[in-house]
Amino acid sequence: MMGGHHAASGAAAWVAVASTGPYALGWYPLDPVGVLIGGMATAGTALVCDWDHRSSTVAHSLPPLSNAIARGIENASGGHRQGTHSVLGAAFFVVLAAMAGQIQLQTHWGLLSVGAGLLCMFMINIAAKALKLFPKSGFISNWVFALTMAGLVTWFAPDQWTWLPVSMLIGVVVHIVGDLVTVGGVPLLWPLVIRPPKALRRLPLLKNVWRPNGALSIPVLGRAGSRREWLVLIPVSGYAMVGMFGAAWSLAGTHIPAAAALVARLASGLPGIP
Repeated sequence: MMGGHHAASGAAAWVAVASTGPYALGWYPLDPVGVLIGGMATAGTALVCDWDHRSSTVAHSLPPLSNAIARGIENASGGHRQGTHSVLGAAFFVVLAAMAGQIQLQTHWGLLSVGAGLLCMFMINIAAKALKLFPKSGFISNWVFALTMAGLVTWFAPDQWTWLPVSMLIGVVVHIVGDLVTVGGVPLLWPLVIRPPKALRRLPLLKNVWRPNGALSIPVLGRAGSRREWLVLIPVSGYAMVGMFGAAWSLAGTHIPAAAALVARLASGLPGIP
């Protein structure tokens, strides 16, 4: 599945799970801040499995740091579409998110979610890169955006830090399922690789489901970027956009009046203003 489609699928899944609005499941209900920030983060976690290739979009999201991480993950996971696309890889990413969510710092401004901010810095930036929101060349804008989002998430992250591993779980599952339903398939049981016997590899149905390299595939969408994939992902992307916009609108309705009142109070104290 294409990177932008992975990101849209992750955001849509988060909206369905975390939102309590119409046409949402509401299994893990959060306030509009959680829906909005979590949706952006899950668009990134739905791409983190592709951090196993040094030439991937994810690897170039925050150079040179993201490139170095990609080389490490590629070596540890056995290459592209290997360890990171398995049950074991998914568990690793979820545990990593759970650990990051617990890194908090008590200051005189309150409790800051430092770990969540740093992890979300990568996740949100990965999604923005996949959605082509940055120039193809250069990386200064990437870092400016990433550090801004890290500060916002650190300050405004929901009180319940447990949303972060939930976001990671949803994202990696959506990614693995997205690749599962394409021709290439995924090695779900990695590092255990079970290849089909040669005598069975030519059976019409089995050869498409149980790949010669041991990967499992249910290729209902065909090859990555196929027309079928686009037909499915267009409404999915629309659902994600509507859900995120609804959370942003609700958030604006809550905070804009308070901000306007604060500006009015400050303005009234300036000389020459009644």
